[in-house]
Amino acid sequence: MCRRLSWTSGINHKLGRLKAVIKSAVSRDRCRYQIDLVHIPGVWRSGSAARSHREGRGFKSLNAQYFKSKTPPPEHCQVTHRRKLSLASYLTGLLLTFQALSLTPFTGLALACTRAVYLGNEDTVITGRTLDWMEDMRSNLWVFPRGMKRSGNAGSKSLQWISKYGSVVTSGYDVGTADGMNEKGLVANVLYLAESDYQTQDKSRPAISIGAWAQYALDSYATVDEAVQDLSKEQFRVIAPILPNGSPATLHLAVSDPGGDSAIFEYIGGKLIVHHGRKYQIMTNSPSFDQQLALNSYWQKVGGLSFLPGTNRAADRFARASFYIDSIPKTADERQSVAESFSVVRSISVPLGMTTPGQPNIASTIWRTVADHKHKIYYFDSAISPNVFWVPIADLDLSAGAPVKKLTIGGGKVYAGNAANKFEPATPFEFLPAEDK
Repeated sequence: MCRRLSWTSGINHKLGRLKAVIKSAVSRDRCRYQIDLVHIPGVWRSGSAARSHREGRGFKSLNAQYFKSKTPPPEHCQVTHRRKLSLASYLTGLLLTFQALSLTPFTGLALACTRAVYLGNEDTVITGRTLDWMEDMRSNLWVFPRGMKRSGNAGSKSLQWISKYGSVVTSGYDVGTADGMNEKGLVANVLYLAESDYQTQDKSRPAISIGAWAQYALDSYATVDEAVQDLSKEQFRVIAPILPNGSPATLHLAVSDPGGDSAIFEYIGGKLIVHHGRKYQIMTNSPSFDQQLALNSYWQKVGGLSFLPGTNRAADRFARASFYIDSIPKTADERQSVAESFSVVRSISVPLGMTTPGQPNIASTIWRTVADHKHKIYYFDSAISPNVFWVPIADLDLSAGAPVKKLTIGGGKVYAGNAANKFEPATPFEFLPAEDK
């Protein structure tokens, strides 16, 4: 089970001070403050918070949990404010972000990543992501041909399948697929989500290790819609064993395709939650995706040219990535669109070697990928390499019966330009073993 770390008590202490500052700053504009703080679109506070809102009691119920509701704010607060947002509004947004994060369970070691989908002109679609981790994940690049016999590696009830499509992927610890693109241009990314809970699924169904989750999508689907239609049937269970470094493998999955479609898959409270549509371009980590959307809607109203939250926390990275991916020019030029996508994921990366005492959820970016769906080229950027290299799908042999190949990233290896001919035949890695209890 995940647990909170002791640093949350310090955050709560700082929240108390921040609340006092905001309370003073908004004392002359209480009703507007209520809208900004309590009624973010899609988010409403429970019971006592709603009463405090109606009765104008301000901060009494700030520790109430957020939950989704369509309930509008009280009629007396339906006022229109079109003037420039004040410092109080900025502070309110910061408070909301810190408040949400102070309620988020963090693991002792946590992965903090960001994924952003660029939608350009003339069917230009590019998915970029960062991989942030507190240690070397011993990642390598792999080429998997179609026609491979696969096992979910989850005991006697493991899901069995044969890969329909070939793919190029980046592994994590060489026990799972963390990222990749298949020959149809479908991209899959897994990112950390501490709130993930896979425990209450029907145990009569076959099972799959979470290390194989993204690979199953790459092996099986040509489009996001195919993935959503099939995975929503929940014909198998996902089991999340402990990672090689002792961290829980609590992940959520994003898929995107050449048409610009996207979907986010999360297991919350043992249930699969799917967010499907072109608008779901951004994904980070905690809190769960619905809460991330609600927090981001606040920052969209503030406006990125006026103020953007600047910490390395997931909610702040979500807000910045969302603003940047919408703000950069839209083009059909291959080089320009890839460069713009790289500029976004680099701008939200965490500097190499950076640590924050007492906050292990903030980790360095150790690699980045950018996948060009239209031209089917997979770019890789290691934080410890001076060069970006790329792998065009067209230059790979993905035919059934072709050998599995590996491109070793560690050990001081440096690549530049097209690295498709640098892959060497290798035995495929085994997915992280999962015990089906």
